[in-house]
Amino acid sequence: MVSIRSIPSTPSSLTYCDLPWIIQHREDRCTLCGQCTSVCPTQAIYLTYRRQRMPNLDILKKKRGSTYRTFVGIRQHTNMANRCVGCGMCSMVCPNEAITPVPNPNDIRTRFHNNQKGQPLKRGGRKNSGATILDNIIFNRISMLTDPALDAGRHEFFENTILGRILPPEEYLKRKASGEWIPPTREIFPFIIGSMSFGALSPNMWLGLLQGAAYLNEVVGIPVVMATGEGGCPPWVLKSPFLKYIILQIASGYFGWDEIVRAIPDMQCDPAAIEIKYGQGAKPGDGGLLMWFKVSKLISKLRGVPEGIDLPSPPVHQTLYSIEESVMKMIQTLSMAWNFKVPVYPKISGSTSAKSVLNNLVRNPYASALLIDGVDGGTGAAYNVSLDTMGHPIASNVRECYLDLCAQGRQNEIPLFAAGGVGKNGNVAQNGMALIMLGASGVHMGKYIMQAAAGCLGSEKNRCNLCNIGLCPKGITSQNPKLYRRLDPDQVAQRVVDAFLAINTEVKKIMAPLGRSQSLPIGMSDAIGINDKAAAERLKIRYIC
Repeated sequence: MVSIRSIPSTPSSLTYCDLPWIIQHREDRCTLCGQCTSVCPTQAIYLTYRRQRMPNLDILKKKRGSTYRTFVGIRQHTNMANRCVGCGMCSMVCPNEAITPVPNPNDIRTRFHNNQKGQPLKRGGRKNSGATILDNIIFNRISMLTDPALDAGRHEFFENTILGRILPPEEYLKRKASGEWIPPTREIFPFIIGSMSFGALSPNMWLGLLQGAAYLNEVVGIPVVMATGEGGCPPWVLKSPFLKYIILQIASGYFGWDEIVRAIPDMQCDPAAIEIKYGQGAKPGDGGLLMWFKVSKLISKLRGVPEGIDLPSPPVHQTLYSIEESVMKMIQTLSMAWNFKVPVYPKISGSTSAKSVLNNLVRNPYASALLIDGVDGGTGAAYNVSLDTMGHPIASNVRECYLDLCAQGRQNEIPLFAAGGVGKNGNVAQNGMALIMLGASGVHMGKYIMQAAAGCLGSEKNRCNLCNIGLCPKGITSQNPKLYRRLDPDQVAQRVVDAFLAINTEVKKIMAPLGRSQSLPIGMSDAIGINDKAAAERLKIRYIC
């Protein structure tokens, strides 16, 4: 093999101390089994010949010399295409603990060389470090003597929320008595598995999520639902009883919807809801992209496109002019497709125009909810400039929309759902309940589930983050059978169940001191506080210090 020293210097040449991750290799332990080089997703390490000087140190001889030995050793590439991403798969498979990646404590220079071939860097991971506003919110209304404090371990709680338009009691009773149409609703758990498409996720990961959701519904009794993201879902799911745990998403690319439309006559049950995606928090105003690495034979058949080509989604729905037209056309059309028995709602990016969209939905009787995806929302392929500088934080966006509904006297009539960074630091129940007390009826979470259920390794230190190019070392976001077969769907399902059982317990622990047991504390802002005065004024909650 060619030694790395023979590679000519170029304007973008780097050294080991310039890389974000450096391979530490102990040759005294290495047996050259080759497992580490075979599992590395970026081929960052390779075997090469080395020549080592062995000095003769015999002090009794006046003449000293050296001998040399030639051997095979493991070395690390320093070019950007094959840089180490710190996933640690090499250390996982090494039988002798001879190799591991370590973060570089020196000044990392790769950020100046990320833009290769005239293209700005796209990464497949979201920020995953640093406290957020949600992490700083605490629950400070604790029942003592006068209020009914509850025992979270023994008392019965109702933690579910309603997805769908909720009519005022007098209007509901009037319509029921006269036999008029009543908007459809679903009783669901307020923590929802967010939109991650069958295409972005591997078949094993997607199947594991569905198995976990089905077990939670049918055995544990927690009504968890999951959203598909763009791209539809496997045809067998559309004709199975598991469809009632699925939120079908239609996005601007309309991928997978031919299969869905053809399957409607054969559906055993209705889906949980229909989600119309107009934007996502990680890259508002930009379309999606499933890169050709992931367009396998299965995905091409499901989406009705040739195999091995990029699948870009337009930034907007090409058949619509405005959100007003969407309310009048798309929401009513999709409601009609399921005989007005399925909730239909839009998903939008967090922005200053979110309140305008909400007010438009309030006036339409067929709009069932609004999902707002904030700036910390994860994605499978977005430019750095979008991930870092575009969007709106979810806390203030949801709060502003909820207070607008309160001013109209229609709070909770149109449920608000929030997404974007929920649980990104592990505080998933705390983040979700904080958003609920700010006015959300429920939250969507994506990356937390990937980390909790399948061990996603991505981080803000640029560890891994290969979701967009299909080289996920855990097989979570890859369509390569050699990679996704590393993931056992049964184990993913088990971890999904474990995660939701833990969330369910923590939700009870938060509700109990508030004296709330029969309903979620939606909009109960007098129960929360924050030690940031500016944030307290913006969110209109108590400032504490």
